[in-house]
Amino acid sequence: LMEYRQLTKLKSTYCDGLASVINPETKRIHSVFTQTVTVTGRLSSIEPNLQNIPTRTELGREIRRMFVAPEDYVLVDADYSQIELRVLAHIANDDTMINAFKNNEDIHAVTASQVLGIPLSEVTKEQRSSAKAVNFGIVYGIGEFSLAQDLGISVKEAKAYIDGYLEKYHGVREYMESVREQAKKDGCVKTLMNRIRYIPELKSPNFNIRQFGERVALNTPIQGTAADIIKLAMVRVDERLIREKLKSRLILQVHDELIVETHKDEIDIVKQILSEEMQGAMTLNVPLKVDMSEGRSWFDAK
Repeated sequence: LMEYRQLTKLKSTYCDGLASVINPETKRIHSVFTQTVTVTGRLSSIEPNLQNIPTRTELGREIRRMFVAPEDYVLVDADYSQIELRVLAHIANDDTMINAFKNNEDIHAVTASQVLGIPLSEVTKEQRSSAKAVNFGIVYGIGEFSLAQDLGISVKEAKAYIDGYLEKYHGVREYMESVREQAKKDGCVKTLMNRIRYIPELKSPNFNIRQFGERVALNTPIQGTAADIIKLAMVRVDERLIREKLKSRLILQVHDELIVETHKDEIDIVKQILSEEMQGAMTLNVPLKVDMSEGRSWFDAK
């Protein structure tokens, strides 16, 4: 039954759905990008939503084979590496995190090493995986109940892990405490580029709604700044492609990645432009890192 549900969803939403919106003249799918749908400030793709093409299942990923570059072109995919954790390291000014990124260390392995008190070389795959859940969970204001569910451990163990994390990452702990206080006082939070998000939930008499407001206050400066950075990068990349009179064009943005339809003669220069403009979009205490790949189809480019 579950398999049938997955297959019918892929067929109706993606195979039939995407086929029905192909432009008869260009033979392409033209999405609409809006700036006012998401509260985080990220661009949102609608009619159809090209940011929602599945990636989690093997069969779902096959849908990306439908998106191919024209003849003499390839798709170059440039993806920010762990941008939200890098923004967190900067905003929290946490020495341990900053050093890990500056030394190009595996931040999840470093977290496991710090929290569990074991040498970096002894961190197992499972321990790294748990640390990864905590690293990204902290960004979203995760509590011990949610973490316990994610890791399949007891609430007590989850609480001990979060406490251990905040003990080692002093800057993150201080950031979390200060942003909660500031948000309650001002009723809003700001990204590094001073984009404001008001959080009326913080004044709600309902405990659960107030908790939600606190999570929003913790997350918005981080996720909102990441959204600002990718939009700034998009403008800079597009301007460079036009200024250098290239045939290649920026055609899609999906969360932290940009996709450029790149002429085969321009692959090296496009990669150089993506690297320079994305990594230089904003100066942080840690380097912004971009991973790149290319392929004839969107599937091959990932």
